[in-house]
Amino acid sequence: MAGSVRLEPVNERNLEPLLSVAAAEAEPGDVMPPVEAPAGWSTARREAFREFHRASFGGLTGPTRTQMYAILVGGEVVGMIRMTLRDEPGTVETGMWLGRSARGQGIGAAALRELLNEAAAAGMTAVVAETTRDNTPAVSVLEKSGAKLHDKGDKVQAEICLDSTPPAL
Repeated sequence: MAGSVRLEPVNERNLEPLLSVAAAEAEPGDVMPPVEAPAGWSTARREAFREFHRASFGGLTGPTRTQMYAILVGGEVVGMIRMTLRDEPGTVETGMWLGRSARGQGIGAAALRELLNEAAAAGMTAVVAETTRDNTPAVSVLEKSGAKLHDKGDKVQAEICLDSTPPAL
């Protein structure tokens, strides 16, 4: 299944499918910043999810300096991966989430490989990430992608250096 993974910039067309996956297969705190709203996937939290993603429609040159991508497998949205410009030149930070039914199938590693291609094509030289030591699936994906990992207490910081030549498509 991981071979059919592709990324599509989050937009109005795929925002509702992304929200549907999030609401059905993830906890709000795993897929968006905290908001003042009733617990669970309340109407207010769903609207906050939409607005959070719409704020990044401008991509790396927009106000949030973030490009979000829907992760698609076989044409179906299964999660999201993002890259956000950092202050260090040529560096973006990444983070992702997958719906529960898409986990453990190599989709995260395939999505990260696709994001690395996007970052290189955008002229980036490094991709960084941070996760917790106990998030073993994320640590594994980062390791498989060639990241240099650094323990920082209960956090793990990762850095992936990119070739300066954009990958051939």
